[in-house]
Amino acid sequence: MTTIYMDGVYKKLKGLTVINNISMTLTSGQVTGFRGVNGSGKTMLMRLIAGLILPTKGTIKIDEKVLGKEITFPESIGILLENPAFLDSYSGFDNLKMLASIRNKIGDDQINHTLEAVGLDHESSRKKYKKYSLGMKQRLGIAGSIMEQPDIVILDEPTNSLDTDGVERVKQIVQQEKERGANVIIACHDTDILDQLADKIYYLENGAMVQSTRRVPQA
Repeated sequence: MTTIYMDGVYKKLKGLTVINNISMTLTSGQVTGFRGVNGSGKTMLMRLIAGLILPTKGTIKIDEKVLGKEITFPESIGILLENPAFLDSYSGFDNLKMLASIRNKIGDDQINHTLEAVGLDHESSRKKYKKYSLGMKQRLGIAGSIMEQPDIVILDEPTNSLDTDGVERVKQIVQQEKERGANVIIACHDTDILDQLADKIYYLENGAMVQSTRRVPQA
């Protein structure tokens, strides 16, 4: 179980307030959605949660540990932010294997299983990354974010460049990650997909939270 606490979080960049007094609690086994137009603060909020940037004011805690003070980054997190980037001269599989070697938690079987889950078969996963289509690059980015079964999964526009099969796989993956007990955070321009997947949606405007809604379980 991993809980994320945000209390009065502000972020200023070049004198401009990009995150404005955000407070929320995000829990395991739940999918949290961020909705808003481009520039509303969705990606910036995800960067803050991931520890990639620090608040100008306010506190972010991961299981009671203050981000930026007691821990530098969440201890178990997988991230897909904006456009995935890998090494062109490496295959999809080798890119993931290199990432996995940092923590050495998973082996080749788990990497292959994850590649199959996102729709990259053995032949595709052995191609060099520079030969990947945009959709294949997106699938590989998703695979990289979930392969180690992290406690926190952050997916920023995961359906970008994906065909119908890819979108359906994203839906399945998000549901599986939730059922596994992960704390899943997702932003998606497709409002229908976000409505289907998210247990709670926070609406952002100019860096501020203006509304939140909770999905009502169907009988």
